Amino acid sequence: MGMAQSKSSGTIEVEIAGVESNEGQMVIGLYSSNDQWLKKIYKGTYSAIKDGKASATFKDIPEGEYAISVFHDEDNNGKLKTFMGIPRETVGCSNNAPARFGPPKWQDAKFYITDKVVKQEIQL
Repeated sequence: MGMAQSKSSGTIEVEIAGVESNEGQMVIGLYSSNDQWLKKIYKGTYSAIKDGKASATFKDIPEGEYAISVFHDEDNNGKLKTFMGIPRETVGCSNNAPARFGPPKWQDAKFYITDKVVKQEIQL
């Protein structure tokens, strides 16, 4: 009898640079599909900011496609401030996907994870 093989899992290390101030915190969201992109976070965390940088690690992430969105939560309320749908707090994405005429596209921000460590460096 064969044993069912489970999908491998890996680790995502996120490094964020270019944060304008050490005030507040970074909010980091990991998304697992195009349908959920910027709507429903698969896993999320907060990170303190030091010297204009922040970091986070997501462990035991099943193999597959993912994307990351971050924002500088300057007022520590856990919510992205917007005006008419336009972010008023600094935002960034995996692969440093550009926001042109709207939010970054899943296709530009997605990356693949296996059983290895994946590093994403996001520049704000």
